This record gives sequence, C-alpha cells and structure tokens, in this order.
Amino acid sequence: MSKFRLKAEYKPTGDQPAAIEALSAGVKSGKKEQTLLGVTGSGKTFTMANIIQNTGKTTLVLCHNKTLAAQLYSEFQQFFPDNAVHYFVSYFDYYQPEAYIARSDTYIEKDSQINEEIDRLRHAATASLLSRKDVIIVASVSCIYGIGSVEDYDNMAVRLKVGEKRKRDKFIRHLTDIQYHRNDLDFARGTFRVRGDVVDVLPAGEELGYRVDFFGDEIERIIQIDPLTGEILKKLDSLSIYPSSHYVTPQDKLKVALGKIRDELDNRLKFFKKNNLLLEAQRIEQRTNLDLEMLEETGFVKGIENYSRYLTNREPGEQPATLLDYFPDDYILLIDESHMTIPQVRGMYNGDRSRKEVLVEHGFRLPS
Repeated sequence: MSKFRLKAEYKPTGDQPAAIEALSAGVKSGKKEQTLLGVTGSGKTFTMANIIQNTGKTTLVLCHNKTLAAQLYSEFQQFFPDNAVHYFVSYFDYYQPEAYIARSDTYIEKDSQINEEIDRLRHAATASLLSRKDVIIVASVSCIYGIGSVEDYDNMAVRLKVGEKRKRDKFIRHLTDIQYHRNDLDFARGTFRVRGDVVDVLPAGEELGYRVDFFGDEIERIIQIDPLTGEILKKLDSLSIYPSSHYVTPQDKLKVALGKIRDELDNRLKFFKKNNLLLEAQRIEQRTNLDLEMLEETGFVKGIENYSRYLTNREPGEQPATLLDYFPDDYILLIDESHMTIPQVRGMYNGDRSRKEVLVEHGFRLPS
C-alpha cells in the first residue's frame, strides 16, 4: 500500500497509462535511468505524480530555475495534499559570490541578502526528510551545494516528550547551542522566549510556535500556538526542534575541526613563503585567523561553507554534505526539462570550482 495518496479530478488517458505502467515497473525492477518524452501540456507532471504514488518512494524533483520549481511545487501540492511537499531553492534575494580578478587585482567580497521565507521552506524540507517517508522535494540546482552534515543536524535536534524529566535551564542552553536566540520581545523564526516555567519556541522551518510548560524538572505539557495571537491550536505528546542553521557542529567536533584548519594554514604558509609569495601568505594568515577566532567565540562565521570539509569530517576530494544526503538510499530523482537541467548542473559546478581555484591560488582561501 503506497504512502502517497494522489488526488486529482481526472484519470490518466491517451499514452499516459502505458507510460505510467512502464516507468513504474522500471523503477521497481531497479532500472538506473529512464526517459519520458512529451510536448508541453501533454501531462508529464501528472504522469510523474502517478509514478510517485505507484512506487511510494521519497522523491526529489530537480528543475533548472526557481520559476519552474515554484510552478511544479504548486502542482505537486495540489496532487498530494495529505503528504509533505516542499520547495528547496537558493535562499538569496541577492548574491554576490566572493571572487578575485587577478588581471586588475580586484577582490570582490561576498555579499548576500537572505530571503527569510525561502530559508524557512528549506528548513521545513530537511526536517520533513528526517522525520517522515512520504516526502516530495521540488528543488533547483541549489541542492548540489553544501549545507552541512545531516548527522549533526539530526543528532543535535532537541526531542521533547510530555512527562519526561528535563531541566528548564538545560533546555534553554541546548536551544542556544543549535543557533536559536533568546528574544522576549520579538518572537520570530529561530528565536525563543522565556516566562517563568514557560518556554516558547518558533522552529526555523515552521510558521507556528510551540509552548513548553515545565513543572519543576518535568515537562508538563507541549502545545502548538499562533505566534501572533498566542492562541492555543493543539496539544502534542512530543516535539522535535531541528537546528536553526544547517551548519551546526557539536563542540567536540568543532575543536577537532579548528585544529585541522590550523594545520592546513601552517602548510599553506610554508608553501607561500617557500615560493616567495609573501603577500599571499599575509592574506591567508589574516583571513583564516580571524575566521578561527569567530568560530571559536560564536560558533559561526560568514563564509562558514568554506570550512565545511573539516566541520563535516570529510576526506580530501570527498563530496560535501548536500541536500541529497538527507534523502534515504532508495529515493527517486525526477529531472524536469533534463536537456536544460543536466548541462546547468555541470556548468554551475565547474563555474563554482574555477572561481574558488583563483581564490586559493592568490591566498584568499585555503585549498580545502
């Protein structure tokens, strides 16, 4: 019995039934890849929805731009109102990547503006992938970029149950560890507020808040609340609060990572000095030491993704942790408009790599 329940006012017609049967059978028999061809408006999305229902597997739908992704997200939401359908695209309203133009000796600093709503949707997507199986994620090429370790994101989640023993102060410290900020006045996403034995939390991936009532060192009740009016919406037996940032690292792992970053910095300084590249040596030393200090003191730094190899404990050359790591092993990948999307994935990867190689060569970033 499939976990996905497709709701539509029409049934497959024309070539659709044969395509659905053949493609579903191919997925079940373990075929690595299959292609569906069809002109615009021939019902490819509806065909895909039927395949998702037939196979019952967690699904990633990959598109080549945000507009197409938004359209498909809306369609899949209508087809599967009872399942978890999420939208995962780049969360920048404006993004200027860090770059260096050697010809004119121009350094361009990274500058960006994050869209809060899209960030919330990204957190909702990763939280759903870790907590249920009937999930469809519609994503842009953003899903191939690093977002921090799935193990740390899952392990550092705060899981609460009514009636369990838990100290209020320890719970507050735990929320701070996973990048939530206390704000008793402005109750916004990624914040919590404390009033006596009551702690209100607004998780990073949700629009609704949660109130945790303590009685001594015991959780007395957990309720879902409207963050604006404070109205009680429903009572819960348990609650999982996922970190407010995808780049969360436990303290012990962070210490090991800082040591490894320092070792790499020493090797890089030796290399630059040996080749008489003194300006590059000064640059990399200043930048990295400032970043290390920020990481030690606050646990976060602008451009933290540059240190993701050490923070997620990966080997040289190993792929970074991306959205794909959050999926189970037997998920389906549907590549929409694949004649456009696949070349774009390749182009984005190669463009990103060449820009970073220039930064490394001139002492703006460590090779890792």
